[in-house]
Amino acid sequence: MQIPAGKLTNWLIIANVVIFLLVWVFGWQQEAFLRGGMFPVRFSGDSLDPAAYGWMVPAWLTPLSSAFLHSGLLHLSFNMLMLLFCGRFVEQAMGVQLTALIYVAGAYAAAFAQYAVDSDSLVPMVGASGAISALLGSYALLFARNRVDPVGPIPGHIVRIVWLTLAWVGIQLMIGVAASGGLQGIAIFAHIGGFVAGLLLTRPLLRWRFRNA
Repeated sequence: MQIPAGKLTNWLIIANVVIFLLVWVFGWQQEAFLRGGMFPVRFSGDSLDPAAYGWMVPAWLTPLSSAFLHSGLLHLSFNMLMLLFCGRFVEQAMGVQLTALIYVAGAYAAAFAQYAVDSDSLVPMVGASGAISALLGSYALLFARNRVDPVGPIPGHIVRIVWLTLAWVGIQLMIGVAASGGLQGIAIFAHIGGFVAGLLLTRPLLRWRFRNA
């Protein structure tokens, strides 16, 4: 039976598409990226020159604001397809509020993972990929069908998380190399950070949901 897309998934897609169209139609791309993008250097306590950048979203909010900005139609389309594919399933299993929590946590985990490896960067990170990677991690954990045996004292569900993380890291490294001949130009560590956040949050949130149902 086909599972219809949930309310949150629909609204996230609509919000991303509307913001992209507004930015594109009015030619606000550079302004939007400079003011709402996630600059890793801002989390190091460095302020950017107001004369060059003007008003900016507070640094602590940029992991969210940047998640609604996309660099082009292909970037937007791929992210929205992935959101539609996995978001509706995660939302049905986790509910609207917990899915929103995973999405937001993924955006922040992605931002801080990127900051951890490139804290002095003056290039703004934009895109919903990190937040969507958290939903992908949740989806992978919720709907994986293969049974994972424990390894010594390590429980099977922990082994599954480790294997999924290693697989995702490998995929991101291959994407980075294939896309640019190196690791520049794509925030692969943000994708990894978001994915791991989704993996780590899903099991305890799911248990909490059904314990309080």
